[in-house]
Amino acid sequence: MSIASVMTRRIVSVKMDDSLTVVRDIFTASGFHHLLVIENNQLVGVISDRDYLKAISPFIDTISERLRDRATLERKAHQIMTRDVITISVHDTMVKAIELFNAHRISCLPVLDKQQNPVGIISWRDIFRYFAASVAERRI
Repeated sequence: MSIASVMTRRIVSVKMDDSLTVVRDIFTASGFHHLLVIENNQLVGVISDRDYLKAISPFIDTISERLRDRATLERKAHQIMTRDVITISVHDTMVKAIELFNAHRISCLPVLDKQQNPVGIISWRDIFRYFAASVAERRI
């Protein structure tokens, strides 16, 4: 099974200089767990929801919030993104994706085309969904 048949084709991205306020708004609106950081149509980083949560003050939007807490939302995407992104080709297999997930401590793989442009993303959740559907199909 190829990555192209399982990956999420909708890419949600930010630019390097977008603030964490923008990142927060996109995470809230999209329901995604990973954002690709794109500059000049090239992938330069990835931000997970966990990266975002580690970077902001836990007092944001609470009664204890202060100015310095709110200031954490002014940090930029490039300050918290993962720069050495492990990627996969649109033509690679599920086995290759599983090998990459097992070899590295990552939760998503951006999917690139032949020109190295991002065309999708695959997470371990996508792989589990695929295998769950396969098992369910065999039971029918």
